[in-house]
Amino acid sequence: MGKRISVHPFCRGALMLAPAAALLLAGCLAAGEKTEAELQAEPADLTYNKGLALLNAGDTSEASKRFQEIDKAHPYSEYARRSSMMTAFISFRKGAYQETINEATRYITLYPRSPDAAYAQYLIGESYFRQIPDVTRDQDLSRKAMEAMSLVIEKYPESEYAEDARKKIDVARDQIAGKEMQIGRYYLERREYLASVNRFRNVVTNYQMTRHVEEALLRLTEAYLALGIVPEAQTAAAVLGHNFPDSPWYQDSYALLVKGGVRPEENKGSWMSRIFRGEDAEEA
Repeated sequence: MGKRISVHPFCRGALMLAPAAALLLAGCLAAGEKTEAELQAEPADLTYNKGLALLNAGDTSEASKRFQEIDKAHPYSEYARRSSMMTAFISFRKGAYQETINEATRYITLYPRSPDAAYAQYLIGESYFRQIPDVTRDQDLSRKAMEAMSLVIEKYPESEYAEDARKKIDVARDQIAGKEMQIGRYYLERREYLASVNRFRNVVTNYQMTRHVEEALLRLTEAYLALGIVPEAQTAAAVLGHNFPDSPWYQDSYALLVKGGVRPEENKGSWMSRIFRGEDAEEA
């Protein structure tokens, strides 16, 4: 998975704290754990700036503590809102993705109308995205990444994160389709043809825009031929040839049919034809 991520202007600004301000705060940074009374006595803006100075100095652990102190001592202040965002951002930078998800979710719950809510939702999606495994493993994280990034587009379509969210959704969708193909091939190799058809059908129905759909149609040709359902095998090859005429997978499907004494011929009533005509998958 790619490692590039957009950084919210709010966080970029925090990371550019003026050196002079950092020097002024340096003498206060070594303080140990404070009592509740001490926390409440210290102004929220001072604690917040200490956190920024620590963050700029590379001490993310201590910076997180300062931001969390604000949340405890001044929970209804503007600095509590900012601190929550910074806590999520620091967790993400550390690769603590579940912590990021928890804090960003909390932020959206507390501040749903905040201008930073879009970034918080994006961090949730990106945290899931960074954990997506290869196609040989369960793709639950791919689904969660898709769901989270879809909310970025749905709730914040004009935000600067919407475009990247769409790209990440495409990658996650491709991963899920790849997993379905792997399972389908597993069943096909073991001659469990009905089980393989179900997997390949899922790819064609729900992941039609991924790079896996061409192979899925070839495998459907192969599986339907093995089952003796020749019209569906012919349709799978015909749909493949019509939509991807230059595909090497079409050449393979054509060869399979010719070997069986038939040629591609589309049945307009087939679920595959209906899917590629844009009809509802539930009706197909």
